[in-house]
Parts: sequence; structure tokens; C-alpha cells
Amino acid sequence: MESVSILVDVQNVYYTTRQIYGQNFDYNKFWSKVTHNRKVVNAVAYAIDRSDEKQKQFQNILRAIGFKVKLKPYIQRSDGSAKGDWDVGITLDAMEYAKSSDIIVLLSGDGDFDLLVERIIASHNSAVEVYGVEALTAKSLMSSATRFIPIGADLLLK
Repeated sequence: MESVSILVDVQNVYYTTRQIYGQNFDYNKFWSKVTHNRKVVNAVAYAIDRSDEKQKQFQNILRAIGFKVKLKPYIQRSDGSAKGDWDVGITLDAMEYAKSSDIIVLLSGDGDFDLLVERIIASHNSAVEVYGVEALTAKSLMSSATRFIPIGADLLLK
């Protein structure tokens, strides 16, 4: 049985599925698909903590599915812009998890991860599956992955 580590860029998935489909991502269906006949070594959802009740409920749902939820505080800058980025945290964890996983599953369309994917494949001989909304996923990320799986209607809440 292949071992898998799953890393979810929650903000990226939320905004890309909402922008293209006007719907939310179905984490239960995703979990079933990526864990079928695989041993889960790590499963982490990286999110921004706005400390509101609806988000806490969502985070509890992720935990109930099987994800460890890592949170960073939401930072509102004085100029009105906001910051809440998990790229470095996801990268560090992915490099560590690749040592003990046959497959890394990355749920994100962020092109900043293309070098990470290439390094994991080259250095750890792990496969990297990337799930993303095709229209909003960086071409460089899609081409660097061992396998790109576009998020479609089958992975959206009805």
C-alpha cells in the first residue's frame, strides 16, 4: 500500500473554487479520492485564523475528516491590505513529509510551489499529485507535478 501525505492550501482552494464555480470544495469527497487504497502518513490543512465561529466549525469539520489544522493569524495592514500566507510552512512540511511518503498530494494552484514539486520529485523520488482549479492553476505547477488533477464538479459541494 502506498503512503501518502496530503497538504491543503485552504485559502487558495476556497477562493479559486468560488471564483470559477461559485461553489465550495468538498473535502470529504477529496479525502475519499486521495486516500483510497493508500496509507495516510500526514494530512494537514493550512488555514488563516479569523477567530469567527463559522471558521471554527469549518476547522472542526476538517479535523473530523482526518486533517491536522494549522492556523496563522489573519493580519490586516494599516494600508487596508491583508496578509495570511502559508507558502513557507507548506514547503517546509512537504520537504519533511516527502522523506516518509511515496506520494505527496498538494491541493493548491499557487505557482510558487512549482520549485517545491520539482525538488521533491528529484530529491526524494516521491510522486507529487497536484489538485487545483485548472483555469486558475499556474501552468508551471501543473507541468512540474507527476500528475495534475483538475478540480471539477465531482469535488464540489452540491
